[in-house]
Amino acid sequence: MASKDTPLNPAISPAGSTSKSRAFPVILRAGLLCGAMDITAAFVTWAIQGVKPVIILQGIASGLLGPTSFQGGWKTAALGGVLHFTIAFTGATVFYDASRSLRFMTRRPILSGVLYGVVVYLVMYWIVMPLSNIHRRPFSLTATVIAIVTHMVCVGLPISLVVRRYSK
Repeated sequence: MASKDTPLNPAISPAGSTSKSRAFPVILRAGLLCGAMDITAAFVTWAIQGVKPVIILQGIASGLLGPTSFQGGWKTAALGGVLHFTIAFTGATVFYDASRSLRFMTRRPILSGVLYGVVVYLVMYWIVMPLSNIHRRPFSLTATVIAIVTHMVCVGLPISLVVRRYSK
């Protein structure tokens, strides 16, 4: 009779628990770094135009709540922060999972991080935001270039470099 902590019981297989337990801290670190860098870039970029951080966070919450998020004070700003980091953790999870199958993502972290940042930008600005309650601004080449570069440097690269750092 096999004991319940042997590989014969896949529910608690050492191999399965090791890979799952290894994924969580990597995704946590990558998501926190990405989220912090991305929101900092947003705060700095919008501060130049006189927009306060609370408004930026409420703007993120407006994707879910619509224009009423701007009347919710710090509660909706906090919701925006939670949503922002949820998206960052999701991006880190997708990259981590993909990198388990596509080994070039960890072998070439700079290239894959830059490309991943562009992909995240495309998904966010051309799929997620149009489906949300966020009011889209008119097209601006300058704003688009800033957004793409920000996603490459503050989203794709931190995620890819953290995943690379903690990959075998």
